[in-house]
Amino acid sequence: MPRLFTGIEIPPGIAEALAPFRGGLPGARWIESADYHITLRFLGDVERSLAEDLCEGLAEARPRAPIPITLEGLSSFGGDKPRALYAAVSPVPDLVDLQAEQERIARRAGAEPERRKFTPHVTLARLRREASPEAVAMYLSQAPIFEPLRFEATRVALFSARESTGGGPYVTEAVFPFA
Repeated sequence: MPRLFTGIEIPPGIAEALAPFRGGLPGARWIESADYHITLRFLGDVERSLAEDLCEGLAEARPRAPIPITLEGLSSFGGDKPRALYAAVSPVPDLVDLQAEQERIARRAGAEPERRKFTPHVTLARLRREASPEAVAMYLSQAPIFEPLRFEATRVALFSARESTGGGPYVTEAVFPFA
């Protein structure tokens, strides 16, 4: 069973601009810059038939204009039990609409509904137990100034990952241009 998700690829220049934020946080497992992406719909380990139906749905998605993407700062998920450090992405209406369309396509293909609220982001590191809330807060307060990073998304990618693990490496299985 392939482990799949849809997302937006991060251009190499933007990934390079995120490099200064890598390191300096005990307990962080840094994601390789080539694996940076914005997840639109995580599917997990799926049967081949669902994957095929998903690809058909993605190929039939409505045409859309490029979407302006802005990475606007650093944050973390997990609160008292931090689990990830990320670059926040501005949730502009066109991006939120794209994610909602991905959800509809995934459900039509037979996927269970996504229960988590869409929080667009680029995961920079997964955090182990050693990354205490205090260490994460210190890291965020002492990180270099985060100047907004901008690019235009022009397609959705279908990614696969090793089964039952997260954090890459990811393989781009197919791409679906907006227009």
